[in-house]
Amino acid sequence: MLKNLILLAVGLALAIIPATTPAKAQELKKIKVGINGNLCEGPTHIALEKGFFKEEGLDAELIRLAQGTNFEAITAGTIDASFGLLATLIQPLSNGLPIKITTGLHTGCDKLLVKPDSGIKTLADLKGKKIGVPSLTSSPIMFSRRGLAQAGVKVGDKDSEVEFIVFSSAELPLALEKGAIDALASTDPVASIAARDYKLTILLDSARDKPFSDQYCCAAYVSESLATKDPETAAKYTRAMQKAAAWIQKNPDETAKLQVELKYVAGDPIFNASVLKTFRYIPSVSGAYNAFGITAGELKNIGILGAKVDVEALHKNAFVTLPNVPDSVQ
Repeated sequence: MLKNLILLAVGLALAIIPATTPAKAQELKKIKVGINGNLCEGPTHIALEKGFFKEEGLDAELIRLAQGTNFEAITAGTIDASFGLLATLIQPLSNGLPIKITTGLHTGCDKLLVKPDSGIKTLADLKGKKIGVPSLTSSPIMFSRRGLAQAGVKVGDKDSEVEFIVFSSAELPLALEKGAIDALASTDPVASIAARDYKLTILLDSARDKPFSDQYCCAAYVSESLATKDPETAAKYTRAMQKAAAWIQKNPDETAKLQVELKYVAGDPIFNASVLKTFRYIPSVSGAYNAFGITAGELKNIGILGAKVDVEALHKNAFVTLPNVPDSVQ
């Protein structure tokens, strides 16, 4: 009887102890990450779906944004972090965009295409021609200008020997087919799909042609506010993105399948995987830093960046050193 009373007392005592949430769940920090539905932003999708955000102690919410609105969203505080092409970050950063780049994620992305019967065999052959691009601030136009400048073609705003014309990504192949433009520049998978469906010739490919194939094209970034006020959360986001990118390098087929099944990206997973395999998902802080410096220098020489822009200062200020973020993950 006494034994039963003791057990009852213990049971009642345990019952009134308040339940506690596991320590790891208590530590989860909310973060809003902007996405656009692009194939190459796979690290963001994988970081969520494979638990890398949670592993780092983050409760990440992916916010789908219209193409080209990421900068407005991060400036307004709608998102805390995102993913973007380095070449598209440089000019906005020179104008005060309040972000900090934290790591490079992969190489590849941009292509310059022509019709096989166009007579255009080299970049120099594009002198006097029209090139279709998705926007005048996009990565494809920056990539094209860099490639053309290296081939001796003038591409500055005031002395350009080519004309850039804007079409939507969906319209670019049709514009080329109908002769409204002589070449098109676009990012993948749009560029690879156009090459396949319209049997186009790839004149320049950032995933395969040097020196571009050795340079990081896409990077993770956070708001300047997050980097300054909460560097630990910025570091957690960066590490999760690095882990996810390294995972994609080893699992491109599963990545493409997951992206399509969960409606992050449209298209055929087999074809999308073939495109992912042309990128090199070996995340690197120094890789992004080096690529930024090279690209910014070339854009300054071309005349895209203002003459008064201090490229060295811009280069240093664009990045942030975060606690316990490795330079590279494989």
